Amino acid sequence: MKIALVSPYDWDVPGGVNTHVAALSTHLRGHGHEVKILAPAARDVDDPHVITLGRPWPVAASGSVVRIALDPMVGRRVKQVLQREQFDVVHIHEPLMPVLPIHVLRHSRTANPRVVNVGTFHARKDGGNRLYAYGRRLLKRWFRELDGKIAVSPPASQYVSRYFPGYYNTVPNGIDVAHWSRQDITPMPGYEGTQNILYTGRAEKRKGLAVLIRAFGMVNARNPEARLIVVGPDSRARRRYESWVETSGRRGITFVPEQAYSDLVRFHRASQIFCSPALGHESQGYVLLEAMAAGIPVVASDIEGYASVITHGVDGLLVRPNDAMALADALTALLQDPKRRATLAAAGRRTVEDYSWPRVTERVLSYYERLREQQETVEASRRLALRHTLTATR
Repeated sequence: MKIALVSPYDWDVPGGVNTHVAALSTHLRGHGHEVKILAPAARDVDDPHVITLGRPWPVAASGSVVRIALDPMVGRRVKQVLQREQFDVVHIHEPLMPVLPIHVLRHSRTANPRVVNVGTFHARKDGGNRLYAYGRRLLKRWFRELDGKIAVSPPASQYVSRYFPGYYNTVPNGIDVAHWSRQDITPMPGYEGTQNILYTGRAEKRKGLAVLIRAFGMVNARNPEARLIVVGPDSRARRRYESWVETSGRRGITFVPEQAYSDLVRFHRASQIFCSPALGHESQGYVLLEAMAAGIPVVASDIEGYASVITHGVDGLLVRPNDAMALADALTALLQDPKRRATLAAAGRRTVEDYSWPRVTERVLSYYERLREQQETVEASRRLALRHTLTATR
């Protein structure tokens, strides 16, 4: 098959959807399919598998900032690319996000009437979605162009179906389990002799880092050998957290710059617990999967997206969101119980196999094939009905 994977987000900026699209592209090609990625980018991308469409602009959304193409004139370029490439499957991630996905849906069937359009919905937010609420009437037109719909988790499916009812096939984000579970990777040096709690990711308010810092103050008071390692990209918010820690005299907290993908797992190897205290807006929790694959136990907020991955007390611990005391108690108890840490880590390692890229890719390909077969059946029925009509009129 010739497949297009469409991302609405700036291809130059790492993020969950782009990471998913890049990995899916690689694994689909590994099955012998021809795959192109369509995405906006501020500059040319030196990758023959990527076609850049539109210049991205920053837009505030869900407590974060996304970079999407807003140029309505990008439609002409989209039409040219689709007509030239003649894709069999067009798989759009966040298919109702302005404006690139909309233009792809607008022109895909004109370029190839036999194309199969698939949309994957990644988002899960607490509260409403103003884009969906106010734009629902207009967006329904393009929603109907989707032959198949995927949600990365049950919470993501429930969220989008509030505005656009229908059947959503649940196919989770995939993870490179083999990379995270490699036995030849050594712990990052310099973190020996302490019990380390690891946090990775951006320092946005919705990620709950402030809650973790407050909770760790209690953990460290109970256990002076505990240390909190915060790994993530630089930002104004992160610098505020660093200043807060320094001026308040909090001990045992280390801020580490963003790490290369190949090095991040070394911090997991050096840690006894992974913690993600997000306050909401999480559809699945990719960082949880990374930690589970790396073989360390997870303590996370009891929010819908995380609860779709973690079974409390079985393969991780879930605590009330935005509750520093509850978080501190869970972290302290787990630090003091190495046997339970080992039990949770082993169960997490078994759970994460369901999210491995080979399994996820097989599920995506199976869905593509099912949709194509359905389309062929409908087309055959249409031709048969037309033949009967012509015969009857003679």
